[in-house]
Amino acid sequence: MQALMMDVPLLVSGILDHAAKYHTDTEVVSAGVGGRITRKTYGEVAARSAQLAHALDAMGIGAGDRVATMAWNSNRHLELYFAVGGSGRVCHTINPRLFPEQIAFILDHADDKAVFVEPMFLPLLETLKDALPKGLAIVVLCEEDELPASGVFPDLVSYEGLIAGRSGTYEWPRLDENEACSLCYTSGTTGNPKGVLYSHRSSVLHAMAIGWVDAIGLSGEDTACLVVPMFHVNAWGLPYACPMMGAKMVMPGANLDGASLRKLFDAEGVTMSAGVPTIWMGLTAHMEDAGATFGTLKRVAVGGSAMPAPLIERMNALGVSVRHAWGMTETSPVGLASALKPKHANLSDEERLTLNAKQGRPLFGMQFRVEGADGSDVPRDAKSYGALLVRGPWVASRYFGSDSESPSFRADGWFETGDVVTIDPDGYVQIVDRTKDVIKSGGEWISSIELENVATGHPAVKEAAVVARTDDKWGERPVLFLVVKDGRQAPTADDIRSFYEGKVARWCIPDDVRIVDALPHTATGKLRKTDIRDML
Repeated sequence: MQALMMDVPLLVSGILDHAAKYHTDTEVVSAGVGGRITRKTYGEVAARSAQLAHALDAMGIGAGDRVATMAWNSNRHLELYFAVGGSGRVCHTINPRLFPEQIAFILDHADDKAVFVEPMFLPLLETLKDALPKGLAIVVLCEEDELPASGVFPDLVSYEGLIAGRSGTYEWPRLDENEACSLCYTSGTTGNPKGVLYSHRSSVLHAMAIGWVDAIGLSGEDTACLVVPMFHVNAWGLPYACPMMGAKMVMPGANLDGASLRKLFDAEGVTMSAGVPTIWMGLTAHMEDAGATFGTLKRVAVGGSAMPAPLIERMNALGVSVRHAWGMTETSPVGLASALKPKHANLSDEERLTLNAKQGRPLFGMQFRVEGADGSDVPRDAKSYGALLVRGPWVASRYFGSDSESPSFRADGWFETGDVVTIDPDGYVQIVDRTKDVIKSGGEWISSIELENVATGHPAVKEAAVVARTDDKWGERPVLFLVVKDGRQAPTADDIRSFYEGKVARWCIPDDVRIVDALPHTATGKLRKTDIRDML
């Protein structure tokens, strides 16, 4: 028997309408260059999103077309999220920290029709002119009188000039909730970046889930600072969850140092925030050096890489609770969160810290398996380890535009995350290794294989291996082991770092280079990474 319920699609435009009607006066605060503060309300964001949607219509950008962004967190970026996705197009956020060739690949692969870019990233696009999609429209996120001159792109348009004079109301289409609304690419740790295409349904469900108290947790009483970039898996869904819940949003822009964040948190009464461990390391060190305490900040969510337990302790000492969360581009991203249970109330401080340092337990809707080498589930004893598999309503089913199925998407419906983990009887997951030796540094992923391939191109290098070293600030940093060719003089660390210039992004270059006589191998000739880690 079919139920007798209304069929109302879950759409991101519905989030915007809700915020405009019921949280009209709640602010979206953006910190810009030179400390300039811009204040908009959800009512104004909704009207400006409508103006932008009309502008996209006038530009001839059709339903399903991709519109790229290379932008910091700001009200303009938020307006792009809703105007592009809400009008039936696809908002494609690009990480400007990627290597230029990767950015060119992503723009071409997505076949973007327009790109909305911060002024500071325009020179990067200029260097990529010959690799950009034909007919790509470029809109600079600035005022009309701030539009930079470009000898490469003569037809630049300013964002404010583009939307000026257009209607502040728009008839958002009633889309199928399974249509795409946004597109994010992975960091390309093995080969080229891969696109993950999110639906309206998955994005709305994910936003609802992360708002739960046992997830990231949001309410209309919160002032949330989005430190995690909006080009990182849609800022973990917060640009959708905050207006859904009516939380005030604070956008820090490019100013993510400890002093700038502290000033912004205090000025705007920030109660919660989210970001990678490197951010909290810098902010905590600043607060400790200044002998200061937070006025309103009560909790932070952390992801991207594991947060060291000592850093959690230091933040707790400043009166801030830490909520670990885990996810991937392929999982929208949040699938695990480390909220404690009533049974943990009597744990010792050390025991609670150990639990808080884990990646967390599954959110409702997300299903996890930890599979052993024999294909069976490993015991949930917090000791046995296996490969982490996931499926759920906000997990990708395949990659965008792929000609062939990725082996990570299994025929039985599970996605292989590439993480090796343990799981305890309550479902708390802890990552203990990566199956592909990916290095996570400051929330970014670094491919050990790519670094090895570059190093072996040096004329003096016979063989190379890269493994991760724990780093207090960045989480992990790559360590490069080299075997020198017979008869060749060993290169210096500076020589090797110079050799990497222009071949990988600067933050990927190993700062620890070690010359060894030989590297251990398996029986099939592969590098034995476990033994190489022991060499650290």
